[in-house]
Amino acid sequence: MVAALRQHWILAACIAFVVVNGVLTAAEFPWLALLPAAMLAAWAMVVVPERLLHFIAFATPLSINLEELDLGGLGISLPTEPLMIGLMFLLLLRLALQRGVLDHRFVRHPITWVVIAQLIWMAACIVPSSMPLISVKYLLARLWFVSSIFLMGSLLFRDPEAMHRFAKSFIAGLVIVIGYTLYQHSLFHFEHEPAHWVMSPFFKDHTSYGAVIVFMLPFAVAAIGMPGYSRTERGVAGLMTAILVVGLIFSYTRAAWLSLVGAVGLFLVMRFRVPAWVLGLLLVAGAVTYYVNRDQITIALERNREESSDDLQEHVQSISNISSDASNLERINRWNSAMRMWQERPLFGWGPGTYMFQYAPFQASEDRTIISTNFGAGGNAHSEYLGPLAEQGVIGMLLMVALVALTTVRAMRLYHRMPPGADRRLMVAAFLGLVTYYLHGALNNFLDLDKASVPFWGFTAMIVVFDIKYAAAPRDSRRAVT
Repeated sequence: MVAALRQHWILAACIAFVVVNGVLTAAEFPWLALLPAAMLAAWAMVVVPERLLHFIAFATPLSINLEELDLGGLGISLPTEPLMIGLMFLLLLRLALQRGVLDHRFVRHPITWVVIAQLIWMAACIVPSSMPLISVKYLLARLWFVSSIFLMGSLLFRDPEAMHRFAKSFIAGLVIVIGYTLYQHSLFHFEHEPAHWVMSPFFKDHTSYGAVIVFMLPFAVAAIGMPGYSRTERGVAGLMTAILVVGLIFSYTRAAWLSLVGAVGLFLVMRFRVPAWVLGLLLVAGAVTYYVNRDQITIALERNREESSDDLQEHVQSISNISSDASNLERINRWNSAMRMWQERPLFGWGPGTYMFQYAPFQASEDRTIISTNFGAGGNAHSEYLGPLAEQGVIGMLLMVALVALTTVRAMRLYHRMPPGADRRLMVAAFLGLVTYYLHGALNNFLDLDKASVPFWGFTAMIVVFDIKYAAAPRDSRRAVT
């Protein structure tokens, strides 16, 4: 008997697993069925972590948050976040046992410094937080996003091909979701109202869905003419671009449309080498013009009565409606609430991740809308800049602004240093994807979700890796050459 078990132990283990799992499932405990997948993931983390990172990219658009399924109230996305947690611990173990795991140039890069400073400041804000447990959970989530995607990505992206595979994997998963969403939407004749929820359970709402689509659109467009791609790859890229565009249009996400326009504008600035002083002058002139004419501008905006609807033209016109459009007015309510929260706790804020639980008393009666709520169920501060201001004080907001500004400056300088070719085209695609999110971040915030965090930290890592690879020559060596 013992000899037979030794000879056929794999078959015996499988039979035992099926029996035990059947008993536990009958007892309403189905989680043992995930054991084979967990064992496979553990093996991949140790043996082929780079493939696991590509799988995470593919699975992110398809991941499902357990909180949305009412499974014990766990706010974690499967299968991506457990995998990222595992990669985080693997990286920490490697850092403890080996020296030089991370490139010292990457660690010392200014963008990396800002990312680390953000984590340190979040940790500092936990102590005076109004809800310490919530803040700890928020910090841990940011840690596994940064560790598994930004830091592990820096190792993977030493090979440019890995960057291409990362973006392709994400788009492949996203296209599946778009196909599902368009099918569901077609059942309702592509009307505006169902567009808010037809992407469920993969995305919480149409705003995050649209933001992620436009995030990946620059890479899909760049891939159509990517040097080194075959005719088949370019054809597939054209098809993917068309699907992303259709998905973006029928997402009815106005902020995503605006962010795409802004990214195209910045690309033209880079392409035609518009001097930085000209941009600065235009920004100052715009700010002065608004300040001098702010009353007239406000009156003009209040005259706009177009509301979001099935008609795409009316939907675009409703972007500037601050008189009757509930979505726009609710954003203003959240922003004003964030400002009032910051005024009460200007230095440390109310604690990372606490805005949705604390903002209700800070809503002014004149700001409230028909969709306002006091139960923390209607989203966050609708801003990647005002959210940190309310939760982490002025330093939290300044660090976010610093990350955006520094990445933008570095990428724009990098564009002019890099020779034409696949690397520069990929860098521009990654940067423009980030730009869409930087602009979208003025109206929404999704960095607490894997859907946005994976491409955000992945593309940021790409910018840093390229900035190191194509580092500017020292001044004195350039002088010697001249």
